[in-house]
Amino acid sequence: VQLQASGGGLVQAGGSLRLSCAASGRTRSIYTVGWFRQAPGKEREFVAAVRWLGGTTSYADSVKGRFAISRDLAKNTVYLQMNSLNPEDTAVYYCAAGSSGGTDSRGFEYWGQGTQVTVSS
Repeated sequence: VQLQASGGGLVQAGGSLRLSCAASGRTRSIYTVGWFRQAPGKEREFVAAVRWLGGTTSYADSVKGRFAISRDLAKNTVYLQMNSLNPEDTAVYYCAAGSSGGTDSRGFEYWGQGTQVTVSS
């Protein structure tokens, strides 16, 4: 499975961005697609995940009510709509796919390249 993340950029606090993660290859092996982020000097953390077929979603407490994850099976693409962004959301965002569920990064076998999100105050 190959993953291509896109959509990052620079936005002012309170603004919005939409990240995309396009999957290719053996997509039938995907059970969950998730977004993780890593800020400078911090560990990578879970942001959101969606079950590839069922569509069930999960979110980190820090983004609940502001971020929304969705998927378009016809396009093999997962989206992360990020609203009400604040400087604490600044990080490199990674999409990942795994054959099991959960929010632990160790459960995701496939990773895309990161996309930088910078929120200015």
